[in-house]
Amino acid sequence: MADDESAEAVVARLHRAFGSPQYFRLWIAQVLSSGGDWLGLFAILITAERVGGGTPEASVAYVMIARFLPGLVFGSAAGVLVDRWDRKRTMVVCDLCRAATLLWLPFVDVVWQLVLASVALEAFALLWAPAKEASVPDLVPREKLTGVNSLSLVAAYGTFPLAAAVSIGLAGLASLLKRVDAIDFLRIDAESLAFYIDAATFAASAVIVLGLALPRIVPAARVGESPGQAPPRLWSPGQVFADLREGWSYIFINPTVRTVNVALAVGLIGGGMIIPLGPVFAKDVLQVDEGDGFRAFMVALGIGVALGIAVLTARQRHLNKERVFLAAVFGAGVCLFVSTSMWTLLGSALLVGGLGVCAGTVYVLGFTLLQENATEQLRARVFAGLFTLVRSSVMVALLLGPALALFLNGLSDKFFDKDVKILGFDVIIPGVRLTLWLAALIMVAAGFLTLASRRRAVRP
Repeated sequence: MADDESAEAVVARLHRAFGSPQYFRLWIAQVLSSGGDWLGLFAILITAERVGGGTPEASVAYVMIARFLPGLVFGSAAGVLVDRWDRKRTMVVCDLCRAATLLWLPFVDVVWQLVLASVALEAFALLWAPAKEASVPDLVPREKLTGVNSLSLVAAYGTFPLAAAVSIGLAGLASLLKRVDAIDFLRIDAESLAFYIDAATFAASAVIVLGLALPRIVPAARVGESPGQAPPRLWSPGQVFADLREGWSYIFINPTVRTVNVALAVGLIGGGMIIPLGPVFAKDVLQVDEGDGFRAFMVALGIGVALGIAVLTARQRHLNKERVFLAAVFGAGVCLFVSTSMWTLLGSALLVGGLGVCAGTVYVLGFTLLQENATEQLRARVFAGLFTLVRSSVMVALLLGPALALFLNGLSDKFFDKDVKILGFDVIIPGVRLTLWLAALIMVAAGFLTLASRRRAVRP
């Protein structure tokens, strides 16, 4: 009897924290695979430098392009396939294929093999992610979606520091294992150990997902199809394009889905610029060491995201999600503008923390709104489209930010000598500050676009 009561108490706690024991299992699988993925990424970058010969920088660039490019080319098509396939089977197969790819990496000696492996890892991740996000509403009550999406964000990015700590400790463990002659064939070093551990995390994730009770989703009949008509061929090019068109049409027609995608895509173009420009801003504007300044920004951003997640989780039952989402989009732009208008590291970092609160809120509520409003048969395509837009926006931000800062720096130097008087105060305006101000205005513009989309949705 005591054991039964104890088991019931555990199940009740899991329901309160994770929505259901089934989602708790999926979350553990995500924690394992995310932590392993960070560990593997560190090892891949180090391996790229090792096998790059006289051009290690180029090797690292090739690998990063290989991890980023498939999402732009293949991302939307991945959603089409996931909506046609069994989601649980898709996640299991992708986890096992990623494990197999990682087991090959310790034996890679040339850059092209590392690039090929990186493309494969990213392709499987592109299938796994929309399958996972589309499965969440089948495991969790609607009122718990905000809380579990907060937990998902923790699983995805909170494992980063843990993976970094493990990565540091692997060098010592590798030196001990190298003394064991029986395992010489494994090519033991710090990087190969990271690959083996990463493969083990994906294998464990596959085992966990295999035990989930997920329904099999039957694709809805399309216009012109009779109920008894045979399903269209999966690999028919015409059908693939029709499914892609159906998914993107839904993204732009459904008002809530459109609102979330517009806000995240446009907002990330502005917000993403703080990543390449943060160190330059710390040095040129705040007059502090660029490394110290950037680390302060990242710590403040992380604390802000964590605080935003905590508040959302505590208040999830009392939120008007669409209004809070809209307010957070505007708030992110305002925080970035005020932060980059500061003249001290402390004041700027505090506002970056506010940016983190708003960014975490936008991420969590955006995913929640999509899960609540996207239809079952199109849900994977909706998330695949979102991931494609996010990757495109981040790429634009990373490429455009430094180029725009350089261009505006030249204009500011030519016309204002990088200094203007505002209300009697000298304000330095190097290109990096002007660019970040522009980035903040882009984020505010995302808020107005979101507001306009929402008003069109409720207009009779």
